[in-house]
Amino acid sequence: MTHSSRLLERDGALRIKVCCIGSVEEAATALDAGADALGLVSAMPSGPGVIADEVIASIIAWVGQRAATVLLTSRVDADGIVEQLRDVKPTVIQLVDAVPESEVSVLRERLPDIALMPVVHMRGKRPVADAAQLDARADAILLDSGNPGAAVKELGGTGRVHDWTVSRAIRDAVHVPVFLAGGLRPDNVARAVRTVRPFGVDVCSGVRRDGRLDCGLLSAFVAAARAVT
Repeated sequence: MTHSSRLLERDGALRIKVCCIGSVEEAATALDAGADALGLVSAMPSGPGVIADEVIASIIAWVGQRAATVLLTSRVDADGIVEQLRDVKPTVIQLVDAVPESEVSVLRERLPDIALMPVVHMRGKRPVADAAQLDARADAILLDSGNPGAAVKELGGTGRVHDWTVSRAIRDAVHVPVFLAGGLRPDNVARAVRTVRPFGVDVCSGVRRDGRLDCGLLSAFVAAARAVT
């Protein structure tokens, strides 16, 4: 069983994804706190946590089989994504921008062992319909609070909370695992989990101080999230 399949195995346990990992030291802190997946941010038009592909590859090599590694890519063409993965070998690809269905089909064919997790940005009138369209071609869906329509695209890491009742409607409408992101912190993650009942939660800025991953905040976040029954 690959680590991506273990991450997405339906055993009832809430999955924790810690995003914006910037170094082996931060990866170790996240693993020690109980993270199931580490998010690694490649080139983006805006937002925190961007690191070079060479650094991403070194972190993934260090993590090995201890957790799922999730590459966040803003590329929308299959050839470009496959090229990026030539040296960066994650277990999951998080597609933060809208990738045409034809390109997703190519990714499925060329990257059969890598899970695809497209992002639905919770704006406008169509997030439930957008998620439903992705249901058949995704291994998981992540709900975030970006704004792809901004003058400079926001594709994650905004720290904004969105309407969790809409997130719950998506969770109830689709068949694939749903990860919840967007402004989650130790003081609100339990309420978010109770409201949405997601498969997993994803955190970046909510467990950082002055841009650095904070062990105390992360431990409090994990404990609060997993205390929900």
